[in-house]
Amino acid sequence: MLFSKHYAKTLKILLINSKNPIFKTFLKQLEIKPPPFTYTQTHNYVNVYMKWKQDFYFDSIDHIHNSMHLKPIIALKNVVVQEPSASIPISAISKRGLEFDIHVKVARFLRQYPSIFEEFTGPMHNLPWFRLTQEAVETDREERIVYEECREELRERLRRFVLMSKDKVLPLKIVKGMEWYLGLPSDFLEQPEVNLDGSFRFVDMEDGLKGLAVESEGRKVLSVLQRNAMKQGVSFGEPMEAIEFPLFPSKGLRLRRKVEDWIKEFQNVPYVSPYEDYSHLDPTSDVAEKRVVGFLHELLSLFVEHSAERRKLLCLKKYFGLPQKVHRAFERHPHIFCLSFRNKTCTAILKEAFRDKYAIEEHPLLKVRKKYIKLMKKSDVILRNRRSNNRFVDRGDLEKEKELDSNYEDEDGGAMA
Repeated sequence: MLFSKHYAKTLKILLINSKNPIFKTFLKQLEIKPPPFTYTQTHNYVNVYMKWKQDFYFDSIDHIHNSMHLKPIIALKNVVVQEPSASIPISAISKRGLEFDIHVKVARFLRQYPSIFEEFTGPMHNLPWFRLTQEAVETDREERIVYEECREELRERLRRFVLMSKDKVLPLKIVKGMEWYLGLPSDFLEQPEVNLDGSFRFVDMEDGLKGLAVESEGRKVLSVLQRNAMKQGVSFGEPMEAIEFPLFPSKGLRLRRKVEDWIKEFQNVPYVSPYEDYSHLDPTSDVAEKRVVGFLHELLSLFVEHSAERRKLLCLKKYFGLPQKVHRAFERHPHIFCLSFRNKTCTAILKEAFRDKYAIEEHPLLKVRKKYIKLMKKSDVILRNRRSNNRFVDRGDLEKEKELDSNYEDEDGGAMA
């Protein structure tokens, strides 16, 4: 109590005599110096605001924007294939639309893709049944071969995804939610003795959640950015190296001078790998921001299409140590990421994967998904031809009706005469 009174009295004297040079010197001596690490973790924040500009090149990549439509098709395809007769009645799946993320009637959805699903009359009660077309059967066979031959690579992608987390452990619901982007089959975790090795283990997490943990086994894991920098001879794989991100400016995108200067300074900031410990970083520093950008770069490089819906990445904030407004990283770095608003959603795309084909390895499942998308386009052509044929038939019927009407009018005219 005496100390607080003395402190208040001293503070009052300092405020009254603040213009006195003696007191100024005394105040400088009392100044608290920041710890040493703040000199290296500075935050030269620049309000990077720019008008969004559409990039037609990335908007025209079909396998990126058709991925969200392909996912329920693959889910239904797997249900049909698992049946002993390789066919299924519509009554067995008509009530499971929400399970497959289908917002229309399942029968209507299946009929939208006649090049993938073939409809026929069932053996009982004349119910509609569905089976795969011959082209879809062959594509499904190729997909299963890829899963069989590339199991080790798919396992490595899953291992890297878990190793980037805060405690090297993720809830199973997070892993299941990212299976489509990682290119894992829907039953990958249901067969751990076949698909997982000894470095994976199932654990109990807080809130009663089941989790998947990974042990690094003492080996150092390098990001794709570090591996490419080592190939170019500008990095030695050491921590806190100033590795630069490859930049790919969009055509016609102009930045203000201060933003361009900030980007150059940001490139010289030390790079923290997403697989390294980041607990010592100041969350408001440029080093921490570069670590977030490096994490998003590595994450998208693991995905099949090297892209993802931005809203689907928000659930990763808690387990990967991301800031609350992580979505701003895409907006502040338009030379690294591209935001596409096609299909009424925001898709984050990694530019390097498409501008430099040798920088990031192609996912083994990408060719198979492109074949499925080709079948989707073929379905559009089939439906368009059906509509045109029906229109031709309708016009013929209409001409017949007009002819009958004219004959009727002639008969009436003759009778009146």
